[in-house]
Amino acid sequence: MKKERKPKIVIMGGGTGLSVLLRGLKQYPVDITAVVTIADDGGSSGRLRDELEIPPPGDIRNVLVALSDVEPLVEALFQHRFTTGDGLKGHALGNLLLAGMTSITGDFFHAITETSKVLNVRGRVLPAANQSAVLHAELEDGEIVTGESKIPYYGKKINRVFLTPEDVEPLHETLAEIKRADLLVFGPGSLYTSILPNLVVNKIGDAVLAAKAKKVYVCNVMTQAGETMGYTAFDHVQALHDHLGQPFINTAIVNNREIPCELRKSYEEEMSTPVVVDEERFVENNIDVIQEGLAKY
Repeated sequence: MKKERKPKIVIMGGGTGLSVLLRGLKQYPVDITAVVTIADDGGSSGRLRDELEIPPPGDIRNVLVALSDVEPLVEALFQHRFTTGDGLKGHALGNLLLAGMTSITGDFFHAITETSKVLNVRGRVLPAANQSAVLHAELEDGEIVTGESKIPYYGKKINRVFLTPEDVEPLHETLAEIKRADLLVFGPGSLYTSILPNLVVNKIGDAVLAAKAKKVYVCNVMTQAGETMGYTAFDHVQALHDHLGQPFINTAIVNNREIPCELRKSYEEEMSTPVVVDEERFVENNIDVIQEGLAKY
């Protein structure tokens, strides 16, 4: 009897949002590939990137753990962050292991492949590129901000983000996975510093546009200070379209669950508010909207 083919889902992003989605999705009978940003430059990841000249391992580490099938103690070990020690303080053990595996195998891609075996990962994890790159943002006044971790602190509207070097090449495996996908998912996660850094990698945007897969955007529940202040749900999608030069999202998944008053106040202190769902703009642009209670308290 012929084995039924699992639906192939490719998810692009970075940060906490991607890991949360993957942790739930791995419970279903689907073939998962996560494409993860290489633009992170903060904390342990940034230090290893600068000192060892490797792509930042932090987001990759979180995704590997999210898709892993190991004992809780092994997961905790991989996520353990040192709080003392000259040179060690602030580093996550998993980041150091990925750095060590990169040295052993010769490159970041093979380090991820071998670490995936160690963690019994369900699915495939790919970096957007096999080299490090620097993220820049062009603000509405024309100012250029350099560095992923610095972008949110300017508090100005972002026109676009881009990478240097501009000719950073994606992995052939990443392009192939995008082409084979039945479903391409973008988000949830920081729009300008987690999702778009994947799409502005040379050739990845074109591969997404050419892909026959349905393309879904999972919108954040809250706006983000310094990135999407005042953005509606459709504004998020429009930013994706603007960066690739044409519309490509077929469906948006948005939250319709009320945020409790006390929690809203806490977010407002951080200049963050619930994302307004402007359904009429989606209708005007022939984009389906799925409204669900995505927020959990």
